[in-house]
Order: sequence, then C-alpha cells, then structure tokens
Amino acid sequence: MIFGQLRAAPGPRRFYAELTTAAEFTSTQAWAALDPAAFDGLLLPGGHAPGMRQYLGSAVLRDQVARYWALGRPVGAICHGVLVLARTRDPATGRSVLADRATTCLPKYMERLAYLTTAWRLGRYYRTYPAYVEDEVKAALDHPARQFRRGPIVLGARGTATDDRPAFAVTDRNYLSARWPGDAYLFARRFSALLASTTQPGR
Repeated sequence: MIFGQLRAAPGPRRFYAELTTAAEFTSTQAWAALDPAAFDGLLLPGGHAPGMRQYLGSAVLRDQVARYWALGRPVGAICHGVLVLARTRDPATGRSVLADRATTCLPKYMERLAYLTTAWRLGRYYRTYPAYVEDEVKAALDHPARQFRRGPIVLGARGTATDDRPAFAVTDRNYLSARWPGDAYLFARRFSALLASTTQPGR
C-alpha cells in the first residue's frame, strides 16, 4: 500500500509465515484460562483496524494483564499494544498501570499520515478508534509532558537486524515500549535482554 511504505518488509513476512506453523501459535488458550505467574515475560503486540478491538478492548485481557503487572516481571508493548496497558487499571489505586511510567506508542503523526494517505482506498482502516493512540496513552499518564516520549520523526525509515539508527524504544524499569514495526528489531533485542536480566534461574 502506497508504494510498499505501509507494508511489512519481506523479512518480517517470512518470520510471520514461520510463526504460523509453530505449536505455540497454533495451540492457543483462552486469556481467562492463563495463570499469569506461569510466565517470565508479557509482550503486547500492536496492530490496527477494527478487527483488533477484540484484543485492545478486552476486559478479560486487562484483568490478566493487571495480575501480571503486579508481579513486577518484564512487560513489553509496541504500537497499539500500549493501549492495553493504558486501559489496564491497578486494583489498588484505580489508575492506569502506566500512570507513573515513561512510555512511547504509535505517534499521532504516524497514525494520521497512514489514515490520510489511504482513506481514499481503505476508509477508516488505519483509525482503529476515534481517538488517536497517542492521545489515549497520554491521558493515562500522571505527567504526559514529562513521561511521554515521541521519539525522532521518521517517515518510512525502519530499523533492521543490523541498523538501529531509525528505531526508538523506551525502557522504564521492567517496562519496554516502542512505536511501530520500524522499531521491532530494536524492541525484540531489548526485550530479550530484559528477560535475560530478570529471569530467575530454574523458573
């Protein structure tokens, strides 16, 4: 779409094809059936379009995320996935679990540009919700001006397996966030390092 700028690159498309054949991908479990304490890390992927609402808007998922967040183990979220955390409430305070964290997410300029350049063909495909992701995430923070990190403005340049220069991610204690697929390689490496630094031997 739009000369390939909004399409996943060939490498990630190959990775996805491999993923769809993995037992972990094909043998799914209901969110409500999971034991949060059984996992060393939680990764919340992104995605857009109305079909994502069953994930981004799930109260069951938010309840499980709140239980996992309370464990203090590694949590990573990228793009729209940050919305899940913004909407997840700490049972003790009623505030978002992100209320006191530094974070990034899909920037408004990226979401707006994708929508404006494709609306003629795809309608509201790139507008999952009426509010922009950045606006909703900022509204969940105690001090948005200080805590929200937009990152450098990029218009198509993506990080790769060997070049992180166009990529951006934010780490705040056990929490890692990134903006869009162009940050995915950096995000994956940092999340892997976060897991390695916090996983207890034998667990």
